[in-house]
Amino acid sequence: MIKVPLKVPNHSYDIYIGQKILGASNHLEKFLGSDAVIILSNTTVASLHLNTLKENLNTERCFEYILPDGESEKNLKQFEAISTFMLQQKLDRRTVLIALGGGVIGDLGGFVAACYQRGIRYIQVPTTLLAQVDSSVGGKTAINHYLGKNMIGAFHQPSLVISDTSLLETLPEREFISGISEVIKYGLIKDYLFFEWLEKNIDDVKSRSPEALAIVIQKSCENKRDVVSEDEKENGIRAILNLGHTFGHAIEKLTNYGSWLHGEAVAVGICMACRLSRDQGLISNESYSRIESVLKKANLPTRAPTECSPDRMIEIMQGDKKSSNKEINLVLLREIGEAFLTRDYSDALLKETLDSGREG
Repeated sequence: MIKVPLKVPNHSYDIYIGQKILGASNHLEKFLGSDAVIILSNTTVASLHLNTLKENLNTERCFEYILPDGESEKNLKQFEAISTFMLQQKLDRRTVLIALGGGVIGDLGGFVAACYQRGIRYIQVPTTLLAQVDSSVGGKTAINHYLGKNMIGAFHQPSLVISDTSLLETLPEREFISGISEVIKYGLIKDYLFFEWLEKNIDDVKSRSPEALAIVIQKSCENKRDVVSEDEKENGIRAILNLGHTFGHAIEKLTNYGSWLHGEAVAVGICMACRLSRDQGLISNESYSRIESVLKKANLPTRAPTECSPDRMIEIMQGDKKSSNKEINLVLLREIGEAFLTRDYSDALLKETLDSGREG
């Protein structure tokens, strides 16, 4: 079992990574004691893993709240429904919320924990590759609004993260592949050697080799840990973690948070950001080709659907959290392994990037 410690001002916690550690680990038992627990999950994950989790809990008061699957459930209505249920059960500030699921469950559960009685503890038990390498770590919590993704949220760090790689065995292939985009992101923004390793070992990652999975989850968490420890609330360097996301969130919104998975949209967004970086003269065509190649080898999309017109994309991107007065700040690359946030790019090149980055 691998342990990655994370420390931010006034808080620290551990990320545990390994095979079959959810049922065998005593970390939950030691952490929970006799406090009440509420488990938040969705129908698919609950049917597969809920009993394993519950068998490892040492508490007499254990509640469950099970949601339908999908990004569309990450909304104000569900936030209110979960909060109402917790109040009805008379859960107090000592309650611990456990988010058992992927990014949707982790984001929503974390936001409930941040708000309920002004903040309760929560534990992340991520069940998707994307959540294990990215969204379960760092304390960003949020729900979606019809005007934008993750627009209502809070910074609220978990108390513990348990990434059991054996849970990925039940993950559908498309969802697994989707998570690889966030892995590639870490190599691009600050870890050139990791990017090189991915170029050589992407087939092992795709085949879910336990050894390869342990490496990608550990390296991704360590890279995110280093950024978050320096800038917990995104006042500076943490913005580089959003490489591809400003484009990707616009794609998700234009496809109604349904037909495209988050990681798929981010993969296209990474391609767009890197193409703009190349056309701005920041990275070489050779570097861009390497980036596009590893995304394609991972079976990730590199082009947006035709309905994502440049004008609509720009309109949505102007409302991004990193934008100011409709000025779109983008994460671009100076080279593979070095990302930065900037507004210093050509508007004409941006529009050209969006247009050429569509299918057809």
